[in-house]
Amino acid sequence: MSAESTPDPGIPGDTGTSGARHRGKGKRRRPQRRRKGLMITAWTAAGIVVVGGAGAGYLYFKLNGNLKSVDIDQALGTDRPAKADNGSENILVLGSDTRAGGNKKLGGGTDDGSARSDTAMIVHVYKGHKKASVVSIPRDTLIDRPSCTDTKGDEYPAARSVMFNSAYSTGGAACAVKTVESITDLRMDHYLEVDFAGFQKLIDDLGGVEITTTESIDDPDSHLKLKAGTHTLDGKQALGLVRTRHGVGDGSDLGRIQLQQAFIKALVNQIKDVGVFSNPKKLIDLAETATRTVTADSDLGSVNKLASFANGLKGISPSGMHMITMPVVYDPADPNRVLLQKKKADQIWKALENDEPIPKSATSGSATGEAKGVVTAP
Repeated sequence: MSAESTPDPGIPGDTGTSGARHRGKGKRRRPQRRRKGLMITAWTAAGIVVVGGAGAGYLYFKLNGNLKSVDIDQALGTDRPAKADNGSENILVLGSDTRAGGNKKLGGGTDDGSARSDTAMIVHVYKGHKKASVVSIPRDTLIDRPSCTDTKGDEYPAARSVMFNSAYSTGGAACAVKTVESITDLRMDHYLEVDFAGFQKLIDDLGGVEITTTESIDDPDSHLKLKAGTHTLDGKQALGLVRTRHGVGDGSDLGRIQLQQAFIKALVNQIKDVGVFSNPKKLIDLAETATRTVTADSDLGSVNKLASFANGLKGISPSGMHMITMPVVYDPADPNRVLLQKKKADQIWKALENDEPIPKSATSGSATGEAKGVVTAP
């Protein structure tokens, strides 16, 4: 699938929406010093603290060597929104759909050597780290992408009215972060990325995730076939679920996002009950897979830093996670694309900037994928 194409049509929505958000003059904030793709990585990293505490020095260095990191701060420089000083944090979480290597048969499509942000979420952790808001960004959203420089120093010109996921395929993590910051005017404090193969193995190492489907799902493209009822999904099935769009809801990417959000809540619930810390082998297997799977910003690029960060998130339960989709409407010119509802989105960004709950008015009237409630935690 090319970065500029989506196979199935959605349902046209209302008009009267605006495109990408432009930062007004005088709003650029002063540069300051720098100080979940998926929540399973964070929870697993927290477990690494136990391994290190047990004196497993060799294992610690092995896990540390597994980690990949990218220096987002150096690539983006100082021309960014200021860091919040209210105790909150914003994390950009991407699921990468590269078709290269071990991901080829998992992701389908063509191995063209590129990768795209198949899943994108802004995770806002509130002060006290007991609650979080998660805002999913539809990959088919048409945005104005800013000029950006990748972590190798290569520069890319700005582009108008392109799909959101083209930012990652163009300039990698740094360009994706800059694009999100240009849309939201929020500083992304951290970056986490997980790919297809890693996600599948993490679920298998965890022992599967239990979910309930209220209707049957049969999607030949994602290779998922489930009858209505309760299931314990293995890694392959879980990957199929978070990639499913056909035969559920309106067949759009928005419906897939609703399935992803439901699965993440079930996943977090499962991790809390799995007994990882009392099972050393499970802990080590998860730690090995997680550290090979995750790519983080350089601030989280070591086992100690990632574990410390994850340990601060373990107080967030599924009930403490508020999950929404960035408000959009279907593009009347192309039902395969969506357009940002700027005024509603601004309510979200303002609330997160002030570390406040997202008002219900911010998402009322937004296009949905009509797949809400199809998947629930049992």
